[in-house]
Amino acid sequence: MPELPEVESLRRVLARSIVGRTIVSVRINEPRLRRAVAPDFPKLVSGRKIERLRRRAKYLIVDLSGGKSMLSHLGMSGSLTYRDKDFMTGQFNARHDHIHFQLDDGNAMVYNDPRRFGLLKLVPRADLESTPELSALGPEPVSNAFDAAYLARTIHGRKAAIKNLLMDQRVVAGIGNIYAAEILFRAGVRPTRRAGRLKRAEIERIVDATAPILNAAIDGRGTTFRSYRDSSGRPGDFVTRLKVYGRAGEPCYVCGTPIRTTTLGQRSSFYCPTCQR
Repeated sequence: MPELPEVESLRRVLARSIVGRTIVSVRINEPRLRRAVAPDFPKLVSGRKIERLRRRAKYLIVDLSGGKSMLSHLGMSGSLTYRDKDFMTGQFNARHDHIHFQLDDGNAMVYNDPRRFGLLKLVPRADLESTPELSALGPEPVSNAFDAAYLARTIHGRKAAIKNLLMDQRVVAGIGNIYAAEILFRAGVRPTRRAGRLKRAEIERIVDATAPILNAAIDGRGTTFRSYRDSSGRPGDFVTRLKVYGRAGEPCYVCGTPIRTTTLGQRSSFYCPTCQR
């Protein structure tokens, strides 16, 4: 599932091509996503100018003229791409091009989603923060609101594993399985540790590790294992810089101990048993 770095990378690249463009028409080839696309979606979106692209957690927000915003979540395998004559169409199966936005420059923006777990809906901009998708989200992990005092207060007395809480979008918004593993490795904290028992110094290391890892992943256009592509159709290359995720049995880059894996919350968790305590 695309996490914060993948969505932010997509936002930055996509904004260069579509901000200022007008959506001429919308064609829905397949409305059955996580929730069905509203039948009147094409009518309500067509003719609107794209004013700005924003991100909140793993959601992409496309601000349109007339006080409306298009809220998008890529689900497990979705992508939103700008397709001009140089676009690498071979990376995508046209059968999964579910929503086609024709733009006024003659090119298109296309939502492609093989598994159809994504979300695309139109929301009055004034109501965005109160929508069910955004209303309960925690602070952004790359913002000043996510600091050691906040995390210590939030996890105090909690019995859940620290990795599960880092992936809880109500605690901190945008971190998923890949980056939680990498953050905890850099912080030297084992993912299975009970959150409420962490020492203040460990909490500070987790917070200190978070923004640098996420920002490096953004710069690397995110991580691609299977289907993720950015808005130009390119895979993310941060996979080459992962220290523990997906490396079970391989030697730790720091100490040489084989990386181990365990299951937390039905997700595979990778860690070094020597470097992480």
